[in-house]
Amino acid sequence: MIGVMNAPVDPGCVSRSDLNWLLHRAAQKLGAFAQEAAARHGVTTRGQLVLSALISEEFRRSQLALGQALGLDKTTLTAELDRLERAELIVRKPDPADRRVRVPVITERGRAVQAEVEKLHVRVESEFTAGLEPAEAHVLRALLQRLIVSDHRPDSGSCL
Repeated sequence: MIGVMNAPVDPGCVSRSDLNWLLHRAAQKLGAFAQEAAARHGVTTRGQLVLSALISEEFRRSQLALGQALGLDKTTLTAELDRLERAELIVRKPDPADRRVRVPVITERGRAVQAEVEKLHVRVESEFTAGLEPAEAHVLRALLQRLIVSDHRPDSGSCL
């Protein structure tokens, strides 16, 4: 088991019922375990998010477009790309159409790390939702996706 998912909970914390608090607390708990899994491979959860985006792209994106797609501001994304580049998980290449623009590209090592961390994240999510029936976990995911896409206001802040 990754982390200690069944640690005692402060009863004062679980009595809250407002949706914002519940979503935040669930994300906080799941995020801590996901970060622990990512750290085993020397990346942050945000780094895994970037690697996953780069591995899934069928086209190349500038740093600016990648940041916009992930909801990461320029400073946050640049710092994360610096870390990933130092770890040789990505390289930043000049865009052939505009040499002033940098395009992050995942390396083979980055692909391997991303795949390993993805496996751990799947395991973490399975352990986190183990108290739910499979159908309940599916409904939870579907409802959260619906809530996210139904809000047509612009995204604000980082997705992590």
